[in-house]
Amino acid sequence: MNVSEIIKIVCVKRNITVAELSVKMGFSKQNLFNKLYRNDMKVSDLERILAALDCELNISVLDKNSKEVVVKV
Repeated sequence: MNVSEIIKIVCVKRNITVAELSVKMGFSKQNLFNKLYRNDMKVSDLERILAALDCELNISVLDKNSKEVVVKV
């Protein structure tokens, strides 16, 4: 699953279209659609998008063997 798919799933669960999300964020529809289409965005973009959806981003890096958290952002 890629980042764009995750954002689209959250939009569905929040009952908001991507176009409505772009307005809420102050992005042009084309700008947000391009970010989602390219699936190439900065973490700060993702945080801003999720904040507009009343969500927050939690990233954890896990050790493959022990499954312990190495870094949590």
